[in-house]
Amino acid sequence: MSEKYRMIEKLAEPYLRTRMNEIHTKISTQFAYRLLELEDGDEDIVIPAILVHDVGWSQVPEELQLKAFGPKATLPEWNRVHEAEGARIARQILEEAGVELRKIEEIVIIIEGHDSRKEGISLNDKLVKDADKLWRYSREGVEINRLRYDYSFDQYLERLRFHLEVWFLTDSARQIAEAEMAERLKEPEKKEKE
Repeated sequence: MSEKYRMIEKLAEPYLRTRMNEIHTKISTQFAYRLLELEDGDEDIVIPAILVHDVGWSQVPEELQLKAFGPKATLPEWNRVHEAEGARIARQILEEAGVELRKIEEIVIIIEGHDSRKEGISLNDKLVKDADKLWRYSREGVEINRLRYDYSFDQYLERLRFHLEVWFLTDSARQIAEAEMAERLKEPEKKEKE
């Protein structure tokens, strides 16, 4: 990771201390790098965007967060709050890190709709959206989310399988998700905990 990315990561860190976002962002960043190896995105847009995409959750009261996202969301308007606030905070972080204005503008647009906008407005936007969702298929994502949503291991894997064709905007992400899901199915210790 470059020094500029490390600076962005450090500046974002205080805003990520909620909703398991420190873990989520780390894993999503790893997926973003994998996607960049397979797709022709701009690393200087995708990596900073994924590092700051969820900083806005810091502005949503913790007692409302689980109502704002996921399969049991009852207050989805708070998801939009995290996007709008995230765009505002991201701009501050990126300016402080010395990111050029043209790139900041693209990153902010991506963050403003990274959850609510279902279509990708650019390849970079698609890669950020896909990296964000791929974390759900990681070992940590499965464990955190199945407990968060009160699903069994099998129920959560079924949810992932069901959304495989809907969530991802690139074939590369879909293939990574399929491979991750295959790995989760090989992890009997998770099923034994049921």
